[in-house]
Amino acid sequence: MLEMCYRPLEKCFGGEDEGDDLMWHKGLKPHSFGDFSMAVVQANSALEDQGQVLTTPSATYVGVYDGHGGPEASRFITHSLFSFLHKLTLEQGGLSADVIRKAYRATEEEFLHLVRQSMPHKPQFASVGSCCLVGAISKGMLYVANLGDSRAVLGRRVSENHPHTNGRVMAERLSNDHNVCFEEVRKEVEALHPDDSQIVVCTRGVWRIKGIIQVSRSIGDFYLKKAEFHQDPFLQQFGSSFPLKRPLMTAEPSILIRELEPEDLFLIFASDGLWEHLTDEAAVETVQKNPRTGIAKRLVRAALQEAARKREMRYEDIKRIKKGTRRHFHDDITVIVMFLDHSNKGSRAKLRGHFDCTNAPVDIFSLNAQGETVSSI
Repeated sequence: MLEMCYRPLEKCFGGEDEGDDLMWHKGLKPHSFGDFSMAVVQANSALEDQGQVLTTPSATYVGVYDGHGGPEASRFITHSLFSFLHKLTLEQGGLSADVIRKAYRATEEEFLHLVRQSMPHKPQFASVGSCCLVGAISKGMLYVANLGDSRAVLGRRVSENHPHTNGRVMAERLSNDHNVCFEEVRKEVEALHPDDSQIVVCTRGVWRIKGIIQVSRSIGDFYLKKAEFHQDPFLQQFGSSFPLKRPLMTAEPSILIRELEPEDLFLIFASDGLWEHLTDEAAVETVQKNPRTGIAKRLVRAALQEAARKREMRYEDIKRIKKGTRRHFHDDITVIVMFLDHSNKGSRAKLRGHFDCTNAPVDIFSLNAQGETVSSI
């Protein structure tokens, strides 16, 4: 029943942002516990972000996968992770932190199998990876699991008992950013490699693991995890000439579990392309003060306008820049806003007995230009 997640998308499935051939959005669509809005803007020559929302009879899943080094890992996760989550949830009688860890582990192992099969003809697959942010709502509980620096933020109404609130909505971050630009992440990596004083280095003002990569957790990136790929001549160009004594990265997600409360109004799941330009508070305020329909696109546009401002440009100027070149101005950005309607009345209740999956396009430029997406791996 999950095959609906993996069908190619047609142009009519989403909408386009007027005048921007690299924007796609889903204005508003129901899920089992409310409504959601989704938007993506492409900056790279090949879109490396992927996003999806799956509603099953027992849960709603949200995924944002921010690839790097190519689109193969994020596309693979789109085809695998939710399937593993659903299968393991049924086998183990419900969703849990253990189920989530096993699903991440199975996705990593399946991608490793694909990479091994591709050798030696496509050694570049060993250098491809993806951040992996997943949210799930089941039986009144919220689960958030993360690898990398995509982020989940909750918009929560401040308690009426709190003085001077005036109906204020606060931002609460639900995920950890696994990026060595943060001191606590650098310390975590250094603690795992006490015999390597150069495990994290600052080059040109940016902290990176061995001067190569900023995120410390991911799916893929096997040339930094597995010795069998580390010394491949092709992969040497990515900076893997040093001995690999132990994996430099992990696929172990950080997981948050909490009970949903009436004050919890909405969730924002987004790749780091959004958070590079908007604070948690600014994003939550934007969602709170604007209509639901098209809110994810509004957030993406707010980030693009801020990116343009930083370069002393207008968003209108950025819209005219072609994919690939546009990456010099902003990253691929994926945003999914999930509204939490705790009553579950009306048409949304009908989804409880059905599977429904919405995937962002595999490639937005191809979708808008030709009316269909390019094939995935």
